[in-house]
Amino acid sequence: MINAADYFHTEWAAMSLHDWIGTIITVTVFILMIGAYVVVLDPKRKNELEAQRHIPLDEGRLEKGEK
Repeated sequence: MINAADYFHTEWAAMSLHDWIGTIITVTVFILMIGAYVVVLDPKRKNELEAQRHIPLDEGRLEKGEK
C-alpha cells in the first residue's frame, strides 16, 4: 500500500519555470476565491448585496447616463 506522504511527495528542485508559474497562479487564485466567498457569503453584507441584485438586468440605467 502506498503511503500518503510518498504519494503527495514533490521534488521542488525538479520543477521548471512553467511549473512554478502554474503553482503560484493556482495558489493565488485559490486564496482570492476564498476571499471572495468570505465577502459574498458574509451574513452582515446580505442587504448590501441584495440591493445590487438586479444591476446586470438593468440595461436602461446605463443608456440614460445614471450612475
